[in-house]
Amino acid sequence: MSQSPIFIIRSVLVILLIFGSIPLYSAETVSRNDPLEGMNRTIFSFNHFIDTYALKPVARGYDFVTPKPVQNLVSNFFNNLGETRNVANAVLQLKGGDFFTSLSRFIVNSTMGMLGLVDVATPIGLEQKYNDFGMTFAHWGIPSGPYIVLPLFGPSTPRASIGMIPNYYTHALTYHDPERQRWIAQGVNLVNTRTQLLSAEELIIGDRYTFIRDSYLQRRNFLITGEQPEDDF
Repeated sequence: MSQSPIFIIRSVLVILLIFGSIPLYSAETVSRNDPLEGMNRTIFSFNHFIDTYALKPVARGYDFVTPKPVQNLVSNFFNNLGETRNVANAVLQLKGGDFFTSLSRFIVNSTMGMLGLVDVATPIGLEQKYNDFGMTFAHWGIPSGPYIVLPLFGPSTPRASIGMIPNYYTHALTYHDPERQRWIAQGVNLVNTRTQLLSAEELIIGDRYTFIRDSYLQRRNFLITGEQPEDDF
């Protein structure tokens, strides 16, 4: 087993130990409760420090030397690999239409799209149906639990955090060998994703912690229910 799933499993075990005595708020699809705000803000500050002095400078350098069309090719490639996770969750949620769409996207983009570098599927009407195991757990009635911030991983809930484990094992990149190339690919994906978010920072207003928390919870609620949030960030 590689270090990535071990790190995720350890993180989830810590979460379960910490939250073992905290009730899961099952009344909402995504809980808006933040009873651990003090601890969350501490971890948030740590993550922000790492991002400010490590990840963001790398992302800015990458953005400077990498043309936007190339960045889009990289995004398309990794989005295509994520279709295997979308397919698995569509099956578990008994969504035949989403299963067909995600599987078709993977086949079309992996072949006609040159291993996913070009998104051929979307222009022909096969829109991406993002899915993950946190959403599958929600589909089957598992409560989200309170809002939490994970070290390095960022905003989450206990439900979404546990879902990270099967997410990892249903992602096509997990099974690429040799392992060194897999780590390099994951690093490129991380930097490329962070680069795409550089311009989004201009949208943050007021308290950074609160803005990101509310944005995350609203996005998760939209992914699960399809309902537009009242306060659309």
